[in-house]
Amino acid sequence: MSLLVVGLSHRSAPVSVLERAALSQDAQIKLLQDTVAAEPAAEAAVLATCNRIELYADVDKFHAGVAELSTLLAQHSGVGLDELTPYLYVHYEDRAVHHLFSVACGLDSMVVGEGQVIGQIKDSLALAQELHSAGRLLNDLFQQGLRVGKRAHSETGIDRAGQSLVTFGLQQLAGGRGAGVSVESWAVGKKALVIGAGSMSSLAAATLARLGVAEIVVANRTSERAERLAEIINENSGEYGNVSARAVPMESVPFELTRADIAVSCTGATGVVLGAETIAAAVEGRAPADDEAALSPRTTMTSDVRTALPPTSIGTDDGCPLDLSAAQAGQAVQESAGFSVMGEAAVAGMDAATLEQHAAWVDNGTVDRRDAARRTPDDDRELIAALARTAAAVGRIPERRRPEVVVGPPRPAPVLSLLDLAMPRDIDAAVHRLAGVRLVDIESLAEASADAPMAADVDQVRRIVADEVAAFGAAQRAAHITPTVVALRAMAADVVAGEIARLDGRLPGLDEKHRAEITQTVKRVVDKLLHAPTVRVKQLAAEPGGAGYADALRTLFDLDQETVASVSRAERTDQDAEKNAENRGRA
Repeated sequence: MSLLVVGLSHRSAPVSVLERAALSQDAQIKLLQDTVAAEPAAEAAVLATCNRIELYADVDKFHAGVAELSTLLAQHSGVGLDELTPYLYVHYEDRAVHHLFSVACGLDSMVVGEGQVIGQIKDSLALAQELHSAGRLLNDLFQQGLRVGKRAHSETGIDRAGQSLVTFGLQQLAGGRGAGVSVESWAVGKKALVIGAGSMSSLAAATLARLGVAEIVVANRTSERAERLAEIINENSGEYGNVSARAVPMESVPFELTRADIAVSCTGATGVVLGAETIAAAVEGRAPADDEAALSPRTTMTSDVRTALPPTSIGTDDGCPLDLSAAQAGQAVQESAGFSVMGEAAVAGMDAATLEQHAAWVDNGTVDRRDAARRTPDDDRELIAALARTAAAVGRIPERRRPEVVVGPPRPAPVLSLLDLAMPRDIDAAVHRLAGVRLVDIESLAEASADAPMAADVDQVRRIVADEVAAFGAAQRAAHITPTVVALRAMAADVVAGEIARLDGRLPGLDEKHRAEITQTVKRVVDKLLHAPTVRVKQLAAEPGGAGYADALRTLFDLDQETVASVSRAERTDQDAEKNAENRGRA
């Protein structure tokens, strides 16, 4: 059996694909169950975070394993296999071990060096153990991965190379790298709303409290979890700087947004939690400030929010002399042909007179409708043909307006900062266009972190990973030959027992003292003969390419394959019993 991982992450797939492929908790459970039920796989574990989805399995055939794991990922993510395949990566045996250890150390994270992934790996292992889909290989792999991750953070300065997604996201909200605004000075005294009460939301709440926000409001669909998180913050308020926290139901989120300066959302919802309309209404309905000087910027946001939105659709512009609603019917056809149908570009299919009349309105001019009426069908066909040729060349009907110089007021400073750490996203991407709002989500974090500098400690962590991969491989190869060695010694013990029994038949008068001495002497001879070969074969098996030594032992000593397999099964049963005992102890 061999380790195989098939997955996709922020390094291989765009955020839009990751968002669609995100797995709920129920989907992860079903995926694990179906994987271990599949023919090539004996064990399985899923690592699903906000920026990666990976399926680990112990398989007996590489190609069949890749095909089966890829198909299962597509089925349970809801993204078609043909669409998903270009973004999948595959790691096998030592490369798969190297990948997980790198992930555990934060080397493969969107923000290099972040430590939250260690907790996510721990959760993945716990789920696989609960479902009994993790056997000896994956238990060893994930537990060693946790140790490697902790070692990297304790022995190196990898923490200085990056921070958690929460900290990095708040830093981007504060102004981005090099903007001269520290996240601490930006956050102090603000009111924060945290939507969700899972591990990421809890980290966000703790981070905000440490940064010095004045208030944290927690909203969650399960009120008990929200209340517990608020209680934890209040219990540690002295450490955090006297921050106050309270829990509210999800229904209160629209109102709480009118009071909040910062909102962080990370729920397990499969759809949008905060739409653009909700955010726009929250900005327009901002709660009055205590002093009149602070009131003006907030009350003037209403017009800014409205004017910041783009034209909504065809035929709704005030003052247009035409009824463009007829163009709506052709919208789907035009989109499929690659035409732009927004605003003044939505003129494909109109006759020439209508086109001219529309263009005159766009240019704030007038057109003599009597002249338009005198145009002949040939004139119309000529103009439409010219437009068609242009569309074929550039992919759309050109807008017939003069370039406009943008002289409007600058975009106002945001009064509401939003951090969306969910996958799929919690906050409608259209919020990016709202004035008075700044939104940072997974997609914008990926762009911001692409050029983030890496600390020198990263090289040291890579060396740790390489050493740990070699050690893990050696341990696994040595463990692979152990059942064969045990079976060999068991066979030798049976031979000794048989010979002693035959001696008893030949020398029935042999007293017990002499019989015991002869038995012990024969056992010592056998042990000495087997000691050096078995120790050496374990050493050789731990080296790369050493797996063949187990086959050599079985062939040389004519060991029964079923006997070896039964030893291996007994070892796994004992280990599973130990794991279950440990889990019961934790509970």
